[in-house]
Amino acid sequence: MFFTQILKYRYLVQILFDKGEKMSTVEELNAVVGKKHVITNKAKSLRFRKGYRSGKGDALAVVFPANLVELWQVLKILHRHDIIIIMQASNTSLTEGSIPADGYDREVAVVSGHRIKDLQLINHGKQVLAFPGTTLFKLENALKPINREPHSVIGSSTLGASVVGGVSNNSGGALIRRGPAYTELSLYARIDENDELHLVNHLGVDLGTTPEEILTNLERRNFDVDNVKKAEHYGHIPNYQARVRDVEADTPARYNADPHQLYEVSGSAGKVATFAVRLDTFPKDGESQVFYIGTNHPSVLEDLRRHIMKNFENLPVSGEYMHSEAYTLAKKYGKDSLIVIDRLGTDFLPYLFSLKATAERILGHFHFIKPYLPDRVLQKLGMLFPNQLPKRLEEFHEKYEHYLILKMEGAGIQEAREYLKDYFQTAEGDYFEATPKETKRAELHRYVTAGIAIRYQEVFQDTITDILPIDVALRRNEYDWFEKLPKEIEDKIEHKLYYGHFLDHVMHQDYILKSGVDPHELKEEMLKLLDKRGAIYPAEHNVGHLYKAAPALVAHYKRNDPTNSFNPGVGKTTTHKYWGEY
Repeated sequence: MFFTQILKYRYLVQILFDKGEKMSTVEELNAVVGKKHVITNKAKSLRFRKGYRSGKGDALAVVFPANLVELWQVLKILHRHDIIIIMQASNTSLTEGSIPADGYDREVAVVSGHRIKDLQLINHGKQVLAFPGTTLFKLENALKPINREPHSVIGSSTLGASVVGGVSNNSGGALIRRGPAYTELSLYARIDENDELHLVNHLGVDLGTTPEEILTNLERRNFDVDNVKKAEHYGHIPNYQARVRDVEADTPARYNADPHQLYEVSGSAGKVATFAVRLDTFPKDGESQVFYIGTNHPSVLEDLRRHIMKNFENLPVSGEYMHSEAYTLAKKYGKDSLIVIDRLGTDFLPYLFSLKATAERILGHFHFIKPYLPDRVLQKLGMLFPNQLPKRLEEFHEKYEHYLILKMEGAGIQEAREYLKDYFQTAEGDYFEATPKETKRAELHRYVTAGIAIRYQEVFQDTITDILPIDVALRRNEYDWFEKLPKEIEDKIEHKLYYGHFLDHVMHQDYILKSGVDPHELKEEMLKLLDKRGAIYPAEHNVGHLYKAAPALVAHYKRNDPTNSFNPGVGKTTTHKYWGEY
């Protein structure tokens, strides 16, 4: 075993028995993870240096360690060479939060946890230890046999997002009885104020003393997985249900810069290198029923929301909103995505994303081919298939502008059934109890909406210059929640896509801009309007390189990363070492 380790980390042998030939950073990385897993070619590394919606930056290399020990060795090499470290999991950030930017004073390396996908169910599955590349989808499937679920099972899991990425950004929260991803139990590496690299074990699991011992024992499960000591700290947000029920509060229910949700890895935005997180899991919901609701008046939904949150004994599982224009565009430009997810499942998506990225890289060498050909081909192929949306959804679309997908479970089903029957005797609108097929299609239709603005931009790339996505947390007591824009702003927008998590007032607003409109100028105008409403943004996406981090968030970054070596520049902060100015 010892001899094997010496061979595996042969760069150490060369350092110990130096022959006068100094190895480069890339050579050292090659020695640890293998040359195959260090990408320096700019074309091949582009998909890891380019954001899901926007943004692109340069990097010395993109590195893919195979396990936690290799990850630790990679971090030591990069730290020794004073290279900026950008940790990356699934690269599903919508705000450029996990890719390189510009203006650095040192070289940059992207370290991907994609190959470290393991997870460990502990204490009979009541908690989980998730590693850097563990996806929500993988965790969801691991918990199914024991009838338990993670904090989130919809939305992000469809896109292949990682568990660690969700915790780093305090993401999720669509399941309102559970709240966003959060934990105070983690294993992570940080660089302290003396520029020294440390491994911090706050998992609440005794794994040894040295980094190598801790990491090896964790990966080999050298501890009693079903007898892990109860932790003093939380593995989820406590008392979230009481918070979300308080619909008279003058503040949002949740947002990722909430000071109460910033703790070490939670909300760190990659300012540390996370090796593992310990999270609570939840009993799987029992029998459920979706009530599909339509109306032409936003106040009807708001009155309904307030009654449910204040008076229902059983909180809903979720309440997802869509506006008519989002419905229309998703029907046309999200059909192929809906078909793929419906027929093949989400476990096939990472392969498709990889295949598409490879095709775009190859086609990029042919200058006579317009960009995004794979997506444009998929769009054409999708048009060959018949309409995928059930008849009753289509009928509601003809009659109403606003839709709510209200999901109830257990005793809450009858509670909602009785209330809705009485409520819509006088309220404008209607509802129906969706069949399992209608439920699946309605939920998928809602979640493919997140990619519609991008697809539209790709299809009409000759005329549509840009898109502007904003996710916003409205005040819990905001009655006039539906956005009304002044004419001077409306005139700059081709399409508005409104959708979101209605019961806690976290909304997604994607704007497809008319040709020639400056998205940065328009964004500033839009944010001023949101400021007047007391809204907070972004609500659940990383601030990335598109938003200025709030003071509490910047303070959290500096506590985690006093030398500014991990993901510098996030939240529009300085990119210079020790937080120096430009």
